[in-house]
Amino acid sequence: MITLRQITLENRRDIFNLEVSEDQRRFVASNLSSVASCYVLATNGGHPYPFAIYADEQPVGFVMITYRITGYDLPTIADDSYCILRLMIDHRYQNKGYGRAAMHKIVEFVRTLPAGPATYCWISYGIDNTTARKLYESCGFRENGEIVHSEQIAVLQL
Repeated sequence: MITLRQITLENRRDIFNLEVSEDQRRFVASNLSSVASCYVLATNGGHPYPFAIYADEQPVGFVMITYRITGYDLPTIADDSYCILRLMIDHRYQNKGYGRAAMHKIVEFVRTLPAGPATYCWISYGIDNTTARKLYESCGFRENGEIVHSEQIAVLQL
């Protein structure tokens, strides 16, 4: 069973050591960098939610959800919306359904509106990242026609 868990002193190194495959590294920042970005976002008025993704008791991935991002070039959908800013499943655990199961848990969490009201959740991905596009489409995200920094924007109505 997939769960989203807080990153703690006990599990932080396990989460920081998770990595995507070599050919996917151009698509996502390291988990350590992402957790550091949470601090920057929080001190600049944002609401980051970093989570470890677990399959039963095994850490298999990481997600960073945000609300009210500032300081970035953003799509028009971004105001008062949630964003799945980072998502990764470790290369050893890919192609086992964990990404799709994690997306369902992520959307479930976002729909609780933990930081405030929103109509949308958005995610971006490299235009040539067909694996990501298929995953997000299967979870209800639809491309809205915007491209920001060579990344396609996809939106889910909450």
